[in-house]
Amino acid sequence: MKKVYSVEEYIEVNNHFANELSVLRDIIISTELEETVKWSAPVYALNGKNVVGLGAFKNHFGIWFFNGVFLKDEKNLLVNAQEGKTKALRQMRFESMNDIDQAAVLAYVKEAIENQKLGKEVKAERKGKSVTIPSELKTLFKNQPDVHDSFKALTPGKQREYCEHIESAKREATKQSRLEKIIPMILQGVGLHDKYKNC
Repeated sequence: MKKVYSVEEYIEVNNHFANELSVLRDIIISTELEETVKWSAPVYALNGKNVVGLGAFKNHFGIWFFNGVFLKDEKNLLVNAQEGKTKALRQMRFESMNDIDQAAVLAYVKEAIENQKLGKEVKAERKGKSVTIPSELKTLFKNQPDVHDSFKALTPGKQREYCEHIESAKREATKQSRLEKIIPMILQGVGLHDKYKNC
């Protein structure tokens, strides 16, 4: 599909559902949502947060609810596009104009707006690696609790940098030398590579 820059272009490109998309668009823009185009499709946002979007395909068209998982769905109108993969997104699918219950669509959109105002959203899971603390650092923390407290205050990324720095040393002497060098840095709350990050 060619890149589109306006909702009008999107409807024109999907002219087999032009009237239907226009009806859905009119319902959505009757609310306080702001109309934008993202990923070459109409998206409607509230204070910069995506709430709903319009989509058209070969045999169906519909509305995407970005955090549709929180909708009550009393009329059982929503589907999960990719069961097992999609956590928050839900679709309301239609195949013809006759499928559109305008009152229901408006009610669902309004509920989605309220949910957004309440801050209901599925946060993306960060698949960060857990921090494995080498035995040399554990010993240091037992002997110097202030260093341990400072270490715990660091971000997981900075903690990981220090752990890997100690772990990667082959010789015990190198590990001890590295430990001595990082103690003041940990106490200052800086990361191992901070001095290079803003170069």
